[in-house]
Order: sequence, then C-alpha cells, then structure tokens
Amino acid sequence: MTTFNPDLLPVLERIASALERLAPAALPANDLNAADAFVWHADRQWLEPIPQVNRVDITLLKGVELQQQQLFDNTLRFTRGLPANNALLWGARGTGKSSLVKAVHAAVNAATDGRLALVEIHREDIPTLPQLLTLLRAGGRPCILFCDDLSFDQDDNSYKSLKAVLEGGVEGRPKNVIFYATSNRRHLLSRQMIENEQSTAIHAGEAVEEKVSLSDRFGLWLGFHNFNQDTYFDVLRGYVAAFGLTISDEDLKREAVEWAMTRGSRSGRVAWQYIQDLAGRQGVTLG
Repeated sequence: MTTFNPDLLPVLERIASALERLAPAALPANDLNAADAFVWHADRQWLEPIPQVNRVDITLLKGVELQQQQLFDNTLRFTRGLPANNALLWGARGTGKSSLVKAVHAAVNAATDGRLALVEIHREDIPTLPQLLTLLRAGGRPCILFCDDLSFDQDDNSYKSLKAVLEGGVEGRPKNVIFYATSNRRHLLSRQMIENEQSTAIHAGEAVEEKVSLSDRFGLWLGFHNFNQDTYFDVLRGYVAAFGLTISDEDLKREAVEWAMTRGSRSGRVAWQYIQDLAGRQGVTLG
C-alpha cells in the first residue's frame, strides 16, 4: 500500500494553482433586465450593461424632425408588439444618425415604462449575430439591435450573414428584436465593391442585385444631410439654452460660422464640438 508523502503537498498545491490560472474564466451571466442599454462583447458572449448612455435629449435634435417622428413611431409600434420595420439611417457624417437612435430609445422608454432595451453590436462582430439573437430571443424583452457606422468593403462577405438574419434565414429575426443601423452609404457597400462584382461576375446584374438587396432588408430608410445655416444656428441656440451658456446671438453666429468654416461643414457634430468649446471657456459642465 502506497503512503502519501507530505513533502509533496506544496508541489501539488502549486500545480493546482497553476491549473486554475490556465482554466478559462467563467462566462459572465447575461441579464436583459440589468440595464436599459448593453454592448455585445462577442469574444466573451457577454452583454455588458451600460448604466448611463452617452446621448442628448430628443428635444435638442434640430433639423431632423421628420426622421425623428418616423423613427419614434416605428420604435413605439415595435415596443407595443405591433408590426415595425428594420431601419437604416444613412447620410453625411455627423448629422445626428446615431444620436437620434439613442434619443428615440430614451423617449420610447419614457412612454412605455422602460420596456425597451438598446443593444449595440460592433460592425466587426456582425458574423456573431446568430449567437446574439439566440440570447435576445430567450430574454424576451423588446430590443433595438443597433450597429453604428455599418458598411462593407471589398472581400468582406459578412454582409451575407446580416442578410440571412434580417429576413432570409430559417429562423429569421426574433419577434422581440428590431435592427437599426447607421451608415454613410445608402447601400452599405463601397462603389469599388459593386464595380468589382460587375466586372468579374458572369451575370453582373445579378451580382450587384445580391449586394444591393441587403439595403432592401431595411423597410425604413431615413436620409440625413448637412444643415443649412439657419438650422445650424437653431441647433446651437437650443444647446445654449439647455446648458445655461451665456453668449449674445451676434457673437454666437460669428463664432459658430468661423468654427464651421475651419471644419468644412455644418452638422450636428460640428455644432456639438463648438458647444463643448464654448462651455469649456465658460467653465460650464455639460451633463
């Protein structure tokens, strides 16, 4: 009969400790009721709760009133269990596309006692959509699945996964999930990507049709464009009033025009950047 050597105990303890360090960490639990907003971490299959979303109040979004009403109505219908469309918000950079999605989410939650969750998926994690949708389907809570700055470049075939998930797959989109995306491209694909398909395909028209049909999965298309000067000033005046900044209308116009000229555009993003500069100069914290 073999007897245990007590001298081996420290060695065994070190081996056990090393094995514990090498073992994969337990996957964090996913709870769709832990917050109103989440970020999907594909590597850990984890929905990270976001206690405070970086967004502006919907009343401060100017120049996009039509888009705002359409997206709000679509989202409210979805949250109440009625038919609604996936939405593509496309257009110029910095014109308030992602800001509108986050603001509408807050406004709809205010009207529905917080029923709706916002789940952000990064563009590079699109191939993991089936796993994410399985989690969201099981959770049961109405969810906006949101992808900011969605587009596809040459040799990127992950758009096919998105097509299947949105409408064409066997399971399709869960009833408690709606997909919202923002993009600088109306058809989500680069011109070079489409032209290359035309030049190499046997039936060029069919190849292009397959790629462009991705946009058709979005029943609601909302276009965004750079502001005219009057709208730009209206946006700035709204921020000034909301945050209690002190500046005359004449000085506001003069400074804001100069700010926009140095950046080559008038947009919601440029307006917000100017307001941050103004607030910093006045020692005002933007909540």
